[in-house]
Amino acid sequence: MNRPSKYWLFVLVLLAGCYGGEKEAGNVFRYNESSGVASLDPAFAKNQSVMWPIHQLFNTLVETDSALNLVPSLARAWELSPDRRTYTFHLRTDVFFHDDACFPNGTGRRMKASDVAYSLGRIIDQKTASPGAWIFQDKIDSARSFVAVNDSTFELRLLRPYGPILGILSMQYCSVLPREAVARYGNDLRKHPVGTGPFRYVAWEEGQALILKRHPHYFERDAQGRQLPYLDGVRISFYDNKATEFLLFRQGKLDFINDIEASFKDEVLSRRGELRSEWRGRVRLDKHAYLNTEYLGLLVDSTNPLLRAAPTRQRLVRQAINYAIDRRALVRYLRNSIGTPAESGFVPAGLPSFSAEAVKGYVYNPAEARRLLAEAGYGSRPVPALKLQTIPVYAEIGNFIARQLGEVGIPVQVEVVQKSLLLDMTSNGKALFFRGSWIADYPDAENYLSVFYSKNPAPPNYTRYHNPAFDALFEAAIAEPDEAKRDALYRQADALIVRDAPVVPLWYDMVIHLVQPGVEGFPANALNLLELRKVRKTR
Repeated sequence: MNRPSKYWLFVLVLLAGCYGGEKEAGNVFRYNESSGVASLDPAFAKNQSVMWPIHQLFNTLVETDSALNLVPSLARAWELSPDRRTYTFHLRTDVFFHDDACFPNGTGRRMKASDVAYSLGRIIDQKTASPGAWIFQDKIDSARSFVAVNDSTFELRLLRPYGPILGILSMQYCSVLPREAVARYGNDLRKHPVGTGPFRYVAWEEGQALILKRHPHYFERDAQGRQLPYLDGVRISFYDNKATEFLLFRQGKLDFINDIEASFKDEVLSRRGELRSEWRGRVRLDKHAYLNTEYLGLLVDSTNPLLRAAPTRQRLVRQAINYAIDRRALVRYLRNSIGTPAESGFVPAGLPSFSAEAVKGYVYNPAEARRLLAEAGYGSRPVPALKLQTIPVYAEIGNFIARQLGEVGIPVQVEVVQKSLLLDMTSNGKALFFRGSWIADYPDAENYLSVFYSKNPAPPNYTRYHNPAFDALFEAAIAEPDEAKRDALYRQADALIVRDAPVVPLWYDMVIHLVQPGVEGFPANALNLLELRKVRKTR
């Protein structure tokens, strides 16, 4: 396919900036992805490093706004059938795929309902081997799940009512792509993405940089009628050293960094989580809730040999562990106040159903911890030692927790293992007491409470929690169409988790961004999804 000379000039200018040239493209947003990008195929959008570029390249039927409301995207409207099993989506008719060689004459065509049906069907197709196939498991009518009624009408048919389905459809797995791209590129689609998003693929030198360019036919406009996006492009570098990333940001060669390496936190942030004086005015600090709960898990499967002689077999001991940990001190001194102490349930701050008033968690109370241990029979005899398994980056936090539990009479040995080994241990019931985290896939408390649904294996039910009362509340909630009623049921279920204590919530996470002056229109969202459609660079 022939490319106009201006196209190649644009690529060369961008690549010059990427690979060490002095000239920088002024209206290009620059960030670094230290872990690299494994694929640009949305069927493999299983982690943040992949989700961020895919969000620039593709669109979904619905999406979340900065307040986590589900709003139209490719679908302009939808309705639910009286039996609450069929969603009918009315699609926009002004959406075009990116220009690409997979189309006749290289010109992107109009998106149709058949593209939506194909894209969602591809996720569950065994030949695709998508790690996202689980999102529709036991939820859709397998006979005719995804139906293109006509070019602008799409139907999704469920096995039974399932309230969180719209949130699932907002996931990057559900991005819409054309059949022609899959037919042309096959397994190489990971490096040849063709979507409808605000930016289109230009070039990718693995280990060096990924370049995206503004999609000239993008359908969205701002409130004044101006076409989005405002940026000319996006440049993603792949320096794997966080110190190098931080240095590049200090030099003004990156527009933002996501989170701060632990070794630099004290240089930039005070214990209160504020910019130190020498950084004020030089960069902007953005902090907001992040849908991630950091916790300690406690195996509660009484049939597992690990639990037979373990003190954590008793609920009283698990509650004592919860009371013995000073979450506020942990967040302040070990996290530079990045996070909110988890003194409610497992569902984190930032979700609509979160309520510290309705779900009372545990606050630091060592006297109550000792009282509960005595009631459990450990008033006059020692508590058997526990082993806490954690990963290297959380070793310091593990030692802090061990000291605090030791102060109330619970001896803890911290064992640091690699993340892959810990995942294997928790998945196979080989860890009694372990560090964990749960990041939301979509903005619904069901995503968190499914961790304790007894019909779920591990993952996600790593603790093997089983409570019929919890299961009944969970099942009622996901079938409830009224959001307020569903949230009330979620809170009741979360309160049961607090009472039974199969986990020790430690903190609800925060997103922390350092942003260069002159970068505007960079909205916060609790999913930490990189949103660049309305970003402007004024310097």
